Amino acid sequence: MLIKMDVLQGIRDGRISHVYRRWSAPRAKVGGRQRTPVGELAITSVEAVPFDALTATDAERAGATDLAALQAQLATREGTVYRIGLVWSGEDPRLALRSDTSPEAVAAVVAKLSKKDARADAPWTHAILSAIAAQPGRRAIEIAEEMGMEKPPFKRRVRQLKELGLTVSLQKGYRLSPRGQAVLDAL
Repeated sequence: MLIKMDVLQGIRDGRISHVYRRWSAPRAKVGGRQRTPVGELAITSVEAVPFDALTATDAERAGATDLAALQAQLATREGTVYRIGLVWSGEDPRLALRSDTSPEAVAAVVAKLSKKDARADAPWTHAILSAIAAQPGRRAIEIAEEMGMEKPPFKRRVRQLKELGLTVSLQKGYRLSPRGQAVLDAL
């Protein structure tokens, strides 16, 4: 679920407690979490609401300027209107991982990467980490093409590395975190 930065800030600050979306079926689940640029959000509720039952209070809780603005935003799509309750639940846990370069942490990640490589058609973790380290900030499509990969599978693999705290997404491209460099050195 894409959420604009000003809304994310409002959720983090506690000024915004809901977002509204029009979907053919719910795409969020109570208890789910979403990582965002401001940290991790927890989904506290998901409920269908009639479009004509929306109120000024709903608009205020969603950070809209008024009810008409909320309705105009929702009128651009078809489907059922869903009210999604969100709260900021803390910093992105991957941030702490990025700086953990202890020998134990590095060894554990190396073991995980070995398992990933063993399950794949061909080993890939070292090659991707090396490519990112060699040219930080290089566009994903360029690295993927150089490696003979399509962009979507390449990005999926980089996200797997990011989950382990090894890479950092930049405005354009990626770079290795301190942990990523330590793991690459260990490989």
